[in-house]
Amino acid sequence: MSFAELLLIAVGALVAGAVNSVAGGGTFFSFPALLAIGVPPVVANASNSVALWPGSLSGAWAYRRELQRFRAYLLPMGVASLLGGVAGGLLLLAAGDARFSALIPWLLAFATLLFAASPHIASALKRWRAKSDVPVAVTDPTAAHGRGSPLVWLVQALVSIYGGFFGAGMGILMMASLAIAGHDDLHEVNALKNLLSAVVYSVTVVTFIVAGAVSWPHTLVMLVTATVGGYLGAAVARKIPAVWLRRTVIAVGTLLSVYYFAKGV
Repeated sequence: MSFAELLLIAVGALVAGAVNSVAGGGTFFSFPALLAIGVPPVVANASNSVALWPGSLSGAWAYRRELQRFRAYLLPMGVASLLGGVAGGLLLLAAGDARFSALIPWLLAFATLLFAASPHIASALKRWRAKSDVPVAVTDPTAAHGRGSPLVWLVQALVSIYGGFFGAGMGILMMASLAIAGHDDLHEVNALKNLLSAVVYSVTVVTFIVAGAVSWPHTLVMLVTATVGGYLGAAVARKIPAVWLRRTVIAVGTLLSVYYFAKGV
């Protein structure tokens, strides 16, 4: 790596770590930085996942107390996340650079639209829950410390496959699926989302490492700066309104989508 390339991926990961800790959407900064310096798409995605992995673990740890009462529920959901994450990671490796390159503009566009629509999705789900006349004991998979249902597990597995394959926007998809499953407390949803996302990221990271799909020189640089960025994100959040951070992420995602559609990667 030249100094300019090192600086680009270091800054990209720094911003990604900070944005993820505040508003989400950090992949829009770190993944394209790797592509810009010539890292092959599959290796770039795998390396990016490893670099941002510690952030998912810290997010899960922060909600450990809230998660204690969901232990029975988290076992099947964790298994679904694990299997889905492995499947998504293997799909990425099987797709190869050519096929994954063709999908990058579409994946970026989908993730951008999902990120932009997330407040509206949350509001719609809240209205749907409020109007629903189905008893809570039926819609809430955690009622009476339940384990959920096969349908809930299947949806979680599908979301995890997407997360293992690309990752950007997985958190939003997971929050939506958890809300539909009957979780209407934001802290509860965030706690479950963080832990299940950590499972997906952890298993895909292991899959990528075992497959030799990670570029360690790039990853180690990004891992350090992404961790620093995550720590600094709290300070940034106090000075910049969250709405402007969201708009920045959406603008970057839109520009990148247009760029890669025009370029054809």
